Amino acid sequence: MNSLSFFRENAPFLCAGFLLTFASSFGQTFFISVFAGDIQRSFDLSHTAWGGLYMIGTLSSAVLMIWAGTLTDTYRVRVLGKAIIVLLACACLSMAALPGVWFIPVAIFLLRFSGQGMLNHISSVAMTRWFQASRGKALSFASTGYAVGEATLPILFVLLLVHFDWRFLWVGSAVLTLCLLPVLARLLRMERTPQSIVQGSDSVGMHGKHWTRSDVIRHPLFWFIAPAVVGPSAWITAFFFQQVHLAKIKGWAHLELVTLFPIYTGVGVVAMILSGFAIDRFGSKRLMPIFLSPLIVGFWLFATADTVFEGTIAMGCLALASGANSTVPIAYWAETFGTQFIGSIKAMATALMVLGSAIGPGLSGFLIDQGVGFETQLKGFSIFFALACLSVAIGIAVSGRETPRST
Repeated sequence: MNSLSFFRENAPFLCAGFLLTFASSFGQTFFISVFAGDIQRSFDLSHTAWGGLYMIGTLSSAVLMIWAGTLTDTYRVRVLGKAIIVLLACACLSMAALPGVWFIPVAIFLLRFSGQGMLNHISSVAMTRWFQASRGKALSFASTGYAVGEATLPILFVLLLVHFDWRFLWVGSAVLTLCLLPVLARLLRMERTPQSIVQGSDSVGMHGKHWTRSDVIRHPLFWFIAPAVVGPSAWITAFFFQQVHLAKIKGWAHLELVTLFPIYTGVGVVAMILSGFAIDRFGSKRLMPIFLSPLIVGFWLFATADTVFEGTIAMGCLALASGANSTVPIAYWAETFGTQFIGSIKAMATALMVLGSAIGPGLSGFLIDQGVGFETQLKGFSIFFALACLSVAIGIAVSGRETPRST
């Protein structure tokens, strides 16, 4: 089946995945951080205090994801997806109605759990389970929903903040989220297995078996790969979380930095698409040790950049890895451990990812207040990813003969 026929024949399922990842934008750091300055001023919060509150809410969502993520092995997407979208709308309203500092981690928890955690998880698990032969293309298409949100929403809401109160804009976010419900319901009104999946069976993993989550956790390979799971969410999240601070220390206007986001998105979309085709052609095993390597260059360039033009090149490097990160790891979990329990396995990986997104902003804010410049931190991020790539390569080399190639 060629790509055009594949997209045409499976359009409702692919669009549902796109819609879920787009909706997750309202719980992502790139969106929440647009309001960081207003929230800090409204509640007189330091970088440490704001980062700490954000970390508490995000850590709590990571803990819940360990259990809640397994629901994708039980409930259909049209049921679970709609429920989480309603919860995300309630989370947006909770941000609009913040009664005091004490409620901030509660609102962050709701946003991060429903948006960053569950909606992305539901989408990726659905694409992984519904598609086998074209899993990479399906994951890449669904992931563009996140990219579209990342490209459009920050710029839109930064511009709207000039004219509207930040609380009012969170109400608008809730309304926009709820508007997605009837669209998702229509797309999945006849939810079924798409034609591209191998009928009647889940794909198996290493040793020809369906791995459970407990099996995966006990295998050394999982822990060799863990730094590559935690790292992108931790340090890319920290980067976007500190966007206002970064623009200030670079001497750039915040809007100048935000206008780089569409470039980030455009390059990221290309990386998503190409990585999806590469997964289907070569298998994810070959991509795992190298797909994060552009982050080594990107963070180091941002640390040393003086001009927005240099920042543009650095942003492109971040985007290459971020785009591939949307497809390669989830395909690797499915190829290596099978799809029968992919929901619970991916839930653990998602919990690690959410954990990273909690550590990054909290730690970076603390270090800034302790006098460790953000540019110095960016160099540290670069070194981290060099070590993470090495860890993945070692883990796969040790377990490589056990891992089946996708077909």
